[in-house]
Amino acid sequence: MNQDIFEAKYDVTKKTKTRVFFEKYKIVIYTISAVLILSLFSIFFYTDYKKDKKNLLADKYIEAKIYLENDENQKAINILNEIIQSNDNIYSSLAFFLMLDKNLIDDQKKLSELFESVLSKNNFDKEIKNLIILKKVIFKADFANESEILSDIKPLITSDSVWKPHALLLMGDYFVAKQEYLKSKDFYNQILTMKNLHQDFYYKAKSRLNFISNEKQ
Repeated sequence: MNQDIFEAKYDVTKKTKTRVFFEKYKIVIYTISAVLILSLFSIFFYTDYKKDKKNLLADKYIEAKIYLENDENQKAINILNEIIQSNDNIYSSLAFFLMLDKNLIDDQKKLSELFESVLSKNNFDKEIKNLIILKKVIFKADFANESEILSDIKPLITSDSVWKPHALLLMGDYFVAKQEYLKSKDFYNQILTMKNLHQDFYYKAKSRLNFISNEKQ
């Protein structure tokens, strides 16, 4: 009997303490609960939004390609610019590469600005970014000065990027075109010291070095 009374009192006391605790901290509890619920809804909403945005960009990219096939280049350019400005890691780069491959922009200044915008506003995968840098240097090689070209290409030739041998070959060819053979040899020789490259790179570097040797005779 006494045991039952004790347990009953304990149960009442326990409930009372719980109620007191709840009354004391109910605003905090409600606030935390509301924040958690809002956070969950925000995560679901953001995930759906990103998915919808990807689908919309994919549709726009396909639409731009259809315009290009129908020789409606200006309509394609407008859409591709819109995709690029969306700053989506995948479709921004795809749209930009498509514009480059199709030579849709002739204005050097505008294209240079577009390169900078794409590189600065997107969180690309490392090698995608390096590929864009390489394309940027290829584009600028005909009109930019030497120091600017070397500054742009430096992140590639001082790294272990998969695009490094391409960059070295490009710079070797750049200096051959300027008939600065000592500088070009340095880049070709760097290719020959690299390991585990496709044989085509070694062949091209050796061919260029042989060409230089014949030119200097």
